[in-house]
Amino acid sequence: MPVDYDPRRADVLANPFPIFHELREREPAHRSRILGGWVLTRYDDVKLVIADRRFSADRVRPFFEQLPSAQRAAYAALGESIARWAVFHDPPEHTRLRGLMNKAFTARAIEGLTARIQAIVDRLLDRAMPRGEMDLIADFAYPLPASVILEMLGLPCDDLDRIKEWSDELALFVGSAVNTPDKYARANASIKALNAYFRAAIARHRQTPGDDLLTALLAVRDQGEALSEDELIATCVLLVFAGHETTTNLIGNGLLALLEHPPQLDRLRRDRSLLPTAIEELLRYDGPAAAAVRVAREPLELHGQTIAAGDRVFALLNAANRDPRQFADPEALDLGRAENRHLAFGHGIHFCIGAPLARLEARLAIAAILERCIDLELTDEHLTWSDSLVLRGVRQLPIRFCPAR
Repeated sequence: MPVDYDPRRADVLANPFPIFHELREREPAHRSRILGGWVLTRYDDVKLVIADRRFSADRVRPFFEQLPSAQRAAYAALGESIARWAVFHDPPEHTRLRGLMNKAFTARAIEGLTARIQAIVDRLLDRAMPRGEMDLIADFAYPLPASVILEMLGLPCDDLDRIKEWSDELALFVGSAVNTPDKYARANASIKALNAYFRAAIARHRQTPGDDLLTALLAVRDQGEALSEDELIATCVLLVFAGHETTTNLIGNGLLALLEHPPQLDRLRRDRSLLPTAIEELLRYDGPAAAAVRVAREPLELHGQTIAAGDRVFALLNAANRDPRQFADPEALDLGRAENRHLAFGHGIHFCIGAPLARLEARLAIAAILERCIDLELTDEHLTWSDSLVLRGVRQLPIRFCPAR
């Protein structure tokens, strides 16, 4: 009997791991009519798909090309803009765009942000301390990485609220929302707004350059390194979107996992030296990027099934990260796990460019919460998870605590 995998169900969105287990053991190459493609859940298969050149990251352009002409015209802004993101390109275009972004995301540059990130962490927690409660997402996990990436680009943090609104609408398309019929129209409107916002920001930075990432990207373009105005805008949108989405969900999912495993939370409170391995384990246990989508370039036989050229393949990262073939006792949260080659940030040429920044932000954020918030507890266990196949996180995470003296 086939596995009944329906990613639209609320119980699956909230806890997909039992059905992931079924898929891994019974149908490791699962043909999904709901998703219109193949679903892969085993570690080795997922790692293969996200890194092998036989699978293309260029999934946006073919998707829009197959739409009826009226729909293609209606969502033209979305299709044209998103298709310029480096994450949706293969070499050589990916190599060129990624190379330009790599200049800003050096290990030295990221480490140099430590003091500024700590200052933002402290400021956000200072606001919450008198109340003894907060929505961890809205009050902390979102504004922290969003503030960091906006400051890196030289943009005002006063724009956080509207950036959040536009990003949430865009995430409906980028994250493959499974229960939102009007996601294309909403994402199309948001990308128009984001494009206009960055076009204006670029004009301001041309007139008044600063010591920031946007000015640096402008200099790259003006030096003739083949970054068009539209590519520059798309790159800025990508950096802002990806620059907060992963870390927001990493902090949210991570703290939720700790609250659901009090012995591990206490273990981390007693031994802060575990923080680096704890961050890796939280990424593995319930990572912020749930899946990666690819398109097969050529036919491939896998577990007795034929994946045809042109087929869409959904590589479920969070399923792979609990594969017992790769991880000992994978359903357990073990903050001291030594062997932990998880795929939460991807693998190969598309490995997340912002991974070092996300790790640093999460480490400083969780350390500060442990230091300043005693007797942490959820105030509502009925959480709403994002309507997304690709992005995993809760929309709110209400917590209560006693401020540490």
